[in-house]
Amino acid sequence: MKVVIITGGSSGIGHATAAKFAQRGDTVVIAGRSGEALEKVAAEINAHPVVCDVAKWDDVHRLFDSTISAFGRIDVWINNASVAEWSPIETMSVADIDRIIAVDLLGTIYGVKAVLRHFRERRSGVIINVASALADRAVPLLGIYSTAKAGVKAFTDALRLELKAATSGSDVVCVLPSSVNTPFYRWGRSQIGVRPHPISVIYPPARVAKAILRAADRPRREVYVGSAGKLLSLGQRVSPRIIDWYLLKRGYIFRQQLTATPDAGESNLYASPGETSIEGDFSRS
Repeated sequence: MKVVIITGGSSGIGHATAAKFAQRGDTVVIAGRSGEALEKVAAEINAHPVVCDVAKWDDVHRLFDSTISAFGRIDVWINNASVAEWSPIETMSVADIDRIIAVDLLGTIYGVKAVLRHFRERRSGVIINVASALADRAVPLLGIYSTAKAGVKAFTDALRLELKAATSGSDVVCVLPSSVNTPFYRWGRSQIGVRPHPISVIYPPARVAKAILRAADRPRREVYVGSAGKLLSLGQRVSPRIIDWYLLKRGYIFRQQLTATPDAGESNLYASPGETSIEGDFSRS
């Protein structure tokens, strides 16, 4: 039985992943900003809730301390919490840019910093950092999110080498999902006038949860979830110029990200809406 921490554990990929670990009998700690949402999910799947804003170091360190106090150890730490804003970079506020980088990139770094000494002392442990296929190929309207996720991948690569050089006994995995049908698109801040739409093929959260579960048991360097993201990554490696042309052809990459639903100011950037759903508003397409 493993002791597993999952940030962003009250909805979407985090909720789905927490449920998978709990179903097989692991001890699961879910972290998020809404105590009410965490309590609801914890009661549903038999997990342990800890209120935590991953952009705050003190919160992340408290998440570590409370887990050790309750269960004595941590076996798997999953950095999954994420926010986004759909907007041209020129019109984004500096505060919004700072917040996305703080949650998506610094939140991952803080999680690793919190648990790393514990894993070194135990000479075992698995760190799973959830990035995105957009870590390999950034797209317009999600420029800051793509930047943060690219940072997560780069950070994971550096960490992996340090752990190997130190023969630490710990593993680090980077998970790179394609577009996934979660409430991410329901609550991400939009500056494009309408609610955003996922890019290309849309995959179910359960697929990512299964991949994370496998990675915890049999760690691998990188895990791509969904062929669409993998193909985008391969195309970027072969010819970035061709990918540029393809994405810009007839405004494809812009049109792909627009729904017909007007934006009503929905946003989870600074405050949690208390969302607990796993699935979002889009089916596989």
